Amino acid sequence: MGLSDEAFEVSCPDCGAMLTIDPVTRSVIGHTAAPRKKTFEDFGAAAAALREADARRDSLFKQSLDAQKNKDDVMAKKFAEAVKKAKESPVTERPFREFDLD
Repeated sequence: MGLSDEAFEVSCPDCGAMLTIDPVTRSVIGHTAAPRKKTFEDFGAAAAALREADARRDSLFKQSLDAQKNKDDVMAKKFAEAVKKAKESPVTERPFREFDLD
């Protein structure tokens, strides 16, 4: 049983495209893309998906806006806590500086 020099087609298991293979050079010599799948079956489903995306985006924006409103309070509390912590644990050693080695 001999090998044929004629090109053959193989279907890509990942994307479904048709690949034309040359058996002599063992390379792809042609490519036919797989047909695109429809994302939605009808316009009603597409419109519903857009409405859901709009609602989700609005919700995320409101959460971000609320977080921004409270940002000043949160930062002030974090700063007060850091000052309190710094006062409770005074520095006993001086920080190491490279020019002290001279």
